[in-house]
Amino acid sequence: MRIQFIGAAQTVTGSMHLIEVNNKKFLLDCGLYQGKRKEAFEINRKFEYFDPAEIDFVILSHAHIDHAGNLPSLIKKGFKGNIYSTFATKDLASIMLMDSAHIQEKDVEFVNKRRKKQNKNLFEPLYTEDDARETLKHFVGVNYYHEFEISEGIKLSFVDAGHILGSAVTFLRINENGRVIHFGFSGDLGRPNLPILKDPEKIPDVEFFICESTYGGRTHENPNDAEAKLVEVIKKAIERKSKIIVPAFSVGRTQELVYALHKIFDSKLCPRIPVYVDSPLAVNATEVFRLHPECFDKETAKFIIEKKDPFGFNQLNYISDVEDSKALNSFDGPFIIISSSGMCEAGRILHHLLNNIENPDNIVLIVGYAAMHTLARRIIEKQPVVKIFGDEMKLNAEVIVMESFSAHADADELINYCNQFDKGRMQNIFLVHGESDQQNIFSEKLKAIGFANITIPKSGDEFTI
Repeated sequence: MRIQFIGAAQTVTGSMHLIEVNNKKFLLDCGLYQGKRKEAFEINRKFEYFDPAEIDFVILSHAHIDHAGNLPSLIKKGFKGNIYSTFATKDLASIMLMDSAHIQEKDVEFVNKRRKKQNKNLFEPLYTEDDARETLKHFVGVNYYHEFEISEGIKLSFVDAGHILGSAVTFLRINENGRVIHFGFSGDLGRPNLPILKDPEKIPDVEFFICESTYGGRTHENPNDAEAKLVEVIKKAIERKSKIIVPAFSVGRTQELVYALHKIFDSKLCPRIPVYVDSPLAVNATEVFRLHPECFDKETAKFIIEKKDPFGFNQLNYISDVEDSKALNSFDGPFIIISSSGMCEAGRILHHLLNNIENPDNIVLIVGYAAMHTLARRIIEKQPVVKIFGDEMKLNAEVIVMESFSAHADADELINYCNQFDKGRMQNIFLVHGESDQQNIFSEKLKAIGFANITIPKSGDEFTI
């Protein structure tokens, strides 16, 4: 059995790992790399380490674009196999990949207008909506806790990762020439005690485990403090008549925020202000959430029974139409705009930042992870000038970061998850989906609790087991 680490290797984006066993080649995830635009464009356009036509199937941990977003490119290049995921991931991917393709096309169209005026070569989108539609034909839904033989000698089962709706920790039982290998892949691990979703669940003991390490060296704020801090931000906005601009992933983070705001306003912890969810994807994703109450934790299930709908309340406005989105520029604060993408690399959030980031009365509220070289990271770093659509903009708005909404397990939570495994049985833990400083700290923490072999692969590294 051979493993090659391709994406999310010493970085947090572009999750993709290649496994060869029993004369089969398959991928764990096929995500978009997000970062410096030119670099990302080149990485996503080509598959450096394999021919997509030779891949037999894909196992998808969840629907976030940095894990699923390059599936259309894989199919454009010749992949013809199945894509295995949970049913909720399948439903989310059906809208997320279409949205990603739409963004690819619209962003290139916007940039090309400028390039045409400057007599520069025009770009082509990475993939189109037609490519995304073709991709959806390849999905096969698999229930949680159901062992499914996806190829001779390779059995797959999923347990709930608690990260976003449908997210899964993958367990593989592989029979290779009479030797049974138990193999795990964390995908992205969620946090215990967060609202809406169930807590992360443990897979059976394994000999080899690929583990995310996004926050391997950091701890988050207590999720129980999130509501109180959000109330403070809203009260500040009311006092200043601010626009609160929230870059948020359309799937997961947006629904958590809406749910938190619903509870805040329902409990009269602060005056209600208008909330605009300005993302066609978030609108559609919220409908998918409503279709999968089996994924909700007990608190949310109870809230649904008592309040009917955790994702809708008075003065909440879901916006799909682009003209309605543009109209927000003329509205006076206070109000909240929640828009994607969370890393500020594409989508309507860029237009809202362009129109509001130079006003010192406004607030940019960051509630998720921001990878290096993304606009969101530059905003977190409070760089005095940031580029949006190529224009230099002064970062005058107040920047507030709330890590309590993070859907990624922090260092303590990652350790607690791994500590459930049989240390004598575990032969190697491979750390992925993390920046090097976080991975090195996490590696030492794992060694301190008794794990013997920790590996931090680089992109292209291969291992035979």
